[in-house]
Amino acid sequence: MAPRYSFVIPVYNEAETLPELRRRLFAVLERLDGEAEVIFVDDGSVDGSAELLDDLAEGDPRFKIVRFTRNFGHQIAVTAGIDFANGDAAIVMDADLQDPPELALELIARWHEGYEIVYGVRTNRSGDPLVRRTSAKLFYRLLHRLGSVDLPEDAGDFRLVDRRALDQVRQMRESNRYVRGLVAWTGFRQVGVPYVRDPRRSGGTKYPFGKRMTLAVDAILGFSRTPVRVAVALGFAVSGIAFVFGVVAIVLRITGVHTVPGWASVVVVVSFLGGVQLVVTGMVGTYVGRIYEEVKGRPLYVLRETKGLGAEHLPVPGAGVADRPPAER
Repeated sequence: MAPRYSFVIPVYNEAETLPELRRRLFAVLERLDGEAEVIFVDDGSVDGSAELLDDLAEGDPRFKIVRFTRNFGHQIAVTAGIDFANGDAAIVMDADLQDPPELALELIARWHEGYEIVYGVRTNRSGDPLVRRTSAKLFYRLLHRLGSVDLPEDAGDFRLVDRRALDQVRQMRESNRYVRGLVAWTGFRQVGVPYVRDPRRSGGTKYPFGKRMTLAVDAILGFSRTPVRVAVALGFAVSGIAFVFGVVAIVLRITGVHTVPGWASVVVVVSFLGGVQLVVTGMVGTYVGRIYEEVKGRPLYVLRETKGLGAEHLPVPGAGVADRPPAER
């Protein structure tokens, strides 16, 4: 029988946290009102996580593994877990235990109330550095104002997604992915559950500054056309200012007002106009680059193997993922 709940957990170099994660997950699974499966997506780990996951899958048939050929990134790993989730609801969470597994019970309770999407809202991020907390707050505020969909602030990927919403997300195969935005875009009823985000138990963050910036760009460009509109408005504004300067120069020349010629003003104006042109071209080029990525039509990920997954877990036909998974070993 198909499980009622599917836990989707991307894993990348989390060998130190997996034993404790397994213990806490086991306690949560025993308290559920139905059968459950736990799908670990091994995103190219190199620290021994693969061996630990194999042991988990061999010791408990509810634990299943999807393994990539290399590191494809967190959002792609979440996507693969969603592709293989077979439950009536999927619960997406990270493996570093900053998302407490016990909160899944509260997410499920709100799901029983009729909400199709239930997301965790971080009320306290004291475990994160001040710079990261500040940048995250600014990003969520900016995305909330610029985005074309209602994206909740301070909500990460930790959430429960109903099967109906899950099936819609599985059809979206865009390369530059912001999964929480895709889930919100479906428009199903959603509600937040506040929780305190715990500090990492061990190791460092898998989302350094560069990856956070990439994710922020994917989020803004994927759900807003405001950057292009800003670029167009900036171009018109600069053109207007240049036109005014030209009129003033002509008037001064005709009236014979004494002016001191100099190269500084010319350099400043030319540099300013050149900078604006580069900004506008860069914004347009970014959108063109995203179009290029989509046109290539490459699969989002390549599977090395799966464990514990039967034919009923295969991704939906025509979803645009890689070939069907190889036979289990």
